[in-house]
Amino acid sequence: MARTPSNMLPLGTKAPKFELLDTVSDKKCSLDDLKGEKGTVIMFICNHCPFVIHVNPMIVKLAKEYQEKGISFVAISSNDVENYPQDAPHLMKDKAQEEDYTFPYLYDETQEVAKAYDAACTPDFYLFNSEMKLVYRGQLDDSRPGNGVPLTGTDLKNAMDAVLDGKAVVAEQKPSLGCNIKWVTT
Repeated sequence: MARTPSNMLPLGTKAPKFELLDTVSDKKCSLDDLKGEKGTVIMFICNHCPFVIHVNPMIVKLAKEYQEKGISFVAISSNDVENYPQDAPHLMKDKAQEEDYTFPYLYDETQEVAKAYDAACTPDFYLFNSEMKLVYRGQLDDSRPGNGVPLTGTDLKNAMDAVLDGKAVVAEQKPSLGCNIKWVTT
């Protein structure tokens, strides 16, 4: 597995708009449909990445906790499904049900959304405030598959708490680390 860090989109960036297929509901959803009242977490994930598999339980836990507080969660998979068929949309739907995702799991077939967000790896996390300006990007926490560090969600959780409390999110943010997005080669 390639260990690829986040590109760290500049803080303050306005969330790039999109409209993608939600593999769970089989409906097209736009960012405007999905944004939260107080904040929005956009996550680039996929089915097969060991880093995503490792953090899935914490993603689900945080989503259930923070959705009730007005922060929405949106997962997007942008991987090349021709070369990585385990990330195909019908299997994304299965994964969402298996993991008990309480958020949409969108398919970025053209990879244009991943490019707009400058996403590099799975998982890659972005937190936007109520004005849809980027206040956090980077890791969930310091836990990685096999490093023995407990999964806590601390980094993302602290950022969401700051947004909910009307405080500034700490500017020193660590990049996420995971498998590279599987780009379509032409």
